[in-house]
Amino acid sequence: MKETILLFNVTDKSKRFKIEMALFPLKVRVRYVGPEEYSQRLGYLAGLKDVLKTASETETPGPSDTMLVFAFMDDAKLNQALAALRRSGAGPLPYKAILTPTNQFWTPLECFEEIKKEHESMHS
Repeated sequence: MKETILLFNVTDKSKRFKIEMALFPLKVRVRYVGPEEYSQRLGYLAGLKDVLKTASETETPGPSDTMLVFAFMDDAKLNQALAALRRSGAGPLPYKAILTPTNQFWTPLECFEEIKKEHESMHS
């Protein structure tokens, strides 16, 4: 599978540009996921053939902040991407996840809520 980063809720054009410029040299696929796709599972959005499209056509709530999901990346490429994002000046991007066999079946909102809980427990 092609190394992919799913981006959710990146509404600020400046932030979006900085993220794109940071990731461009790494030759990874960057996919912006819009609200119309928030009912889909992360695995489907990343391109996994085993995760089927859900039948829901209605818009569902999504992440309330920017979230990134890294898929199909080895450790070296993941570390390069994280370093590039830190240097980019795109601002803090605290909500990040790696696509796993467990979360590939989650919706973006389910993933965001889990990351947010983990983030809050680490910083409390």
